[in-house]
Amino acid sequence: NAQLHLDKAYKNFFRDKSVGFPRFKSKKNPVQSYTTNNQKGTIALIDSKFIKVPKLKSLVKIKLHRQPKGMIKSATISRHSSGKYYISLLCKEEISELPKTNSAIGIDLGITDFAILSDGQKIDNHKFTSKMEKKLKREQRKLSRRALLAKNKGIPLSEAKNYQKQKRKVARLHEKVMNQRTDFL
Repeated sequence: NAQLHLDKAYKNFFRDKSVGFPRFKSKKNPVQSYTTNNQKGTIALIDSKFIKVPKLKSLVKIKLHRQPKGMIKSATISRHSSGKYYISLLCKEEISELPKTNSAIGIDLGITDFAILSDGQKIDNHKFTSKMEKKLKREQRKLSRRALLAKNKGIPLSEAKNYQKQKRKVARLHEKVMNQRTDFL
C-alpha cells in the first residue's frame, strides 16, 4: 500500500507540478494510520468481539458498530490525537438498484432552524455546542498555562507530562464535539 501511495504521489507530481513534491508523513502527525490488505483471510472478525489483523500476534478486542457486508478487502488502523484506536474495513459487496419513486423534496438550510423541508417540516438547530464550548475554552486555557509553566522551567513540551495529559484531554473534547455534530446529522 505504501508503494502504491508513493507511486500515485509521484504520478500526481509529474502530471501537475503545483501539487508539490511528495512529502514524508511525520510521526508527529496527530493522526497515525496504516492500511493492510486481506490476503487469504489475514483479516477476520471472530464472534463480533475480536478481529484478527496481520502483524499482530494476538486477537484485538473491538466494539463492532455494524456487521460488515460482503468480503473484507482491506483494513485501515488509525490512532487519533485523543489516543483512541479505530479500524476501518473496506468491503466489496453487490449493490442492488433502488426503485424510482418519482418524488422530490427541497431542503433549505438555515441558521435559526437547521433545515426546513418543502413539505413544511422543520428540523430544529441543536444548541449542544454552547455547553461544550465553555468546557473547551477552560481546558484550552489550562493547556496554555501548562505550556507556559513548562517553558519557564525550560522543559521541552514533548517531555512535559502535565502538558501532554492536558493536550490529550483537549483532543478528547474536540473529538466529543465532532461526534455530537456527526450524530446530529
